[in-house]
Amino acid sequence: MAQSAQPSIQPLIRRLAADIQRHFVRHRRIILWGVSIFVMAAAAGVWVVARSLPGRDALESLGDMSQATTLYDVHDRPVFTIFKEYRVAVPLSKVSPNLTRAILAIEDQRFAEHGGVDVFRIVAAAWADLRKGRAAQGGSTITQQLARQMFLDRKKTIARKIKEAMLALRIERMYSKDEILELYLNKVYFGDGLHGAEAAARGYFGKSASDLSLSEGALLAGLVSSPSNNAPTVSLPRAIVRRNIVLKAMHDEGIITPEAFERATNEPVKLRDTLRREEPLGQYFKEEVRQQLVKQFGWQRVSESGMRVYTTIDPEMQQAAERAIAQSLRQIEARRAAKSRPLQFANHPEPLQAALVAIDPASGEVRAMVGGRDFSDSRFNRAIQARRQPGSAFKPFVYATALEAGYSPASVIDHLDAPIDTPQGAWTPEDEHSTAPAMTMRAALRTSSNRAAVRMLQNVGISKTVAYARRLGIGTLPSVPSLALGSGEVTLMSMTSAYSVFASGGLRRPPILIRRVEDDQGRTLFEAKESAQQVVSPTTAFLMSSMLADVVSRGTAYKARQEGFTLPAAGKTGTTNDFVDAWFVGFTTKLVAGVWVGFDQPRTIIANGFAGDLAVPMWARFMKSATVNDKPEWFTPPPGIVTARVCGESGMLAADGCDNAVTEYFARGTVPTETYVPPPEPEAPPVAVVAINERTRGALGTEPPPDPARTVAADAPPPGPEAADGAEPDPPKKKHGFWGRLFGKH
Repeated sequence: MAQSAQPSIQPLIRRLAADIQRHFVRHRRIILWGVSIFVMAAAAGVWVVARSLPGRDALESLGDMSQATTLYDVHDRPVFTIFKEYRVAVPLSKVSPNLTRAILAIEDQRFAEHGGVDVFRIVAAAWADLRKGRAAQGGSTITQQLARQMFLDRKKTIARKIKEAMLALRIERMYSKDEILELYLNKVYFGDGLHGAEAAARGYFGKSASDLSLSEGALLAGLVSSPSNNAPTVSLPRAIVRRNIVLKAMHDEGIITPEAFERATNEPVKLRDTLRREEPLGQYFKEEVRQQLVKQFGWQRVSESGMRVYTTIDPEMQQAAERAIAQSLRQIEARRAAKSRPLQFANHPEPLQAALVAIDPASGEVRAMVGGRDFSDSRFNRAIQARRQPGSAFKPFVYATALEAGYSPASVIDHLDAPIDTPQGAWTPEDEHSTAPAMTMRAALRTSSNRAAVRMLQNVGISKTVAYARRLGIGTLPSVPSLALGSGEVTLMSMTSAYSVFASGGLRRPPILIRRVEDDQGRTLFEAKESAQQVVSPTTAFLMSSMLADVVSRGTAYKARQEGFTLPAAGKTGTTNDFVDAWFVGFTTKLVAGVWVGFDQPRTIIANGFAGDLAVPMWARFMKSATVNDKPEWFTPPPGIVTARVCGESGMLAADGCDNAVTEYFARGTVPTETYVPPPEPEAPPVAVVAINERTRGALGTEPPPDPARTVAADAPPPGPEAADGAEPDPPKKKHGFWGRLFGKH
């Protein structure tokens, strides 16, 4: 039956062909018009598509792709990245051939032959799609993929494919094959936020793209088709399967030998991220740098242009700062837990906070900064943004003003027990450390006497002190007597920077975090300039450093020595009312560091929580690590500094009879002119004299009798104020017998 059916089909085909020919002849005009309209419509569509394509200028800027900004430390080593996309652009010469050959083997084997569109690959892909009944294979070349990544979306439409092909042809006319491959390798996405070969190599294997092995290059090449699903950090088994497919393609194409194929397929995958591993370190520092960059250059440029930012951070110091804060907070909280009732913590879930800033006084460069206990919990930077009362840490600015006004460390501050007149009435500051009615300025600072600081503020003037504090970098302050006790609000950064004036010979250098900014081609966009202003005299800076050294050696900050910090140092503690804030700012010749401890919502840290117990140990732990290689140096007295021997209590020039004579520093012209005269020793009672004379006469028979006048004078009371002015002295007191002397007058 099959043989008899064959002849019957042929007449049908002939009749059908004849009918078509007849209809074409009859309707050829209509058909030709239809074909013409279709061709014209297709041409118009292509013209419209072409008009919507990027112009020549856009194609010429094909290499301007988003890449991460890299932040370098003080030693010019990369420490942070700021990015919209993780990308580090590199030239083709810096990419391992193991990766480039793997990419070509799996993505575009005829890359060197085609002109942007591979017709043979398109036909093969279409045939594969027809066989499988779905879009199973892509026919895009590397050039087409580059065009799509740079200018088009990923929607699979006819219009997009036309645009992609047309752009690929244009790109091939404007760029060489090596340039196209370099652009592609820097643009393509490898998953896990990593764009480009260099970022992928660092992010997955901890090495540069130039050092990739055959197995590693094949694994990266295998990610291109589906990076989000095949990334080794998402699914290592899928990544290995894709790697082996790439290696098989390379083997089949004769790119690698069977032995190399065998070794590479059996090589274990060792993941190591060096691109993002440093990010947990110094997050408060990085965020402040980012904000400064965005303010100056804008977010788009900072996140996409691949700038190189050379910062001032010292990673070793930063690590020491974070360790010191973490350890100290644990100890303080353990003390709080031991002293507090269990429910007290439940009522106050807010964690205790701390901040630290370290500055090089010779440059103003910030070496370390911690703005809180955990950046992931709170990005609020307490080193820069929090304004708190500094307590007694403000007192050095009062005494610096006094030194500038002609006072000296030996100047005596008296009337300390007299109240201070204020608009609210008489006020006598509380003083935990000293109740002496008078003391030298050096002793007042060492003991942190509140009354002495307030009295000195009154002596030199509040407005003058506020002006000097402003010159040192302290902002707006209240003009009230309690200013001497730190009633104004300041930041830790401004306080630390102000203390650096004492450590730098009176020069104020604004704190800086960024040394230099370059574009991706190495052109300088910004460079920090030396900006030093003499705000106090070198003699004042030296004298303040000398007095503040006493605070560390034998004053309120002595626990720094107990913690094992031995370098010559100076500084001042600060504790606010109700033990709400604890401060310490101190310095050596090479480094100034300030620390603060407290709650964001001010409340008592711990009962009797003085800064010497809370802040000083934190500071000492940091400084022990930060200055471990420093020599025990101290400041050389500048010209204009002289020394003199004075009595420690009176501040006068020492003479015979001064029991506590010390060598003191002075600015020339401020050495005291008065010499200390010790008070006369009281004469011996006449009874004793008589007794001694009688014994002596009894023994030797030669001593003269006592002088009656001398006996009466010795028994008389010392003259009072009236007697000193020439009035009659009080009559002598009546003598008492033995029983009277034993039981008293009555």
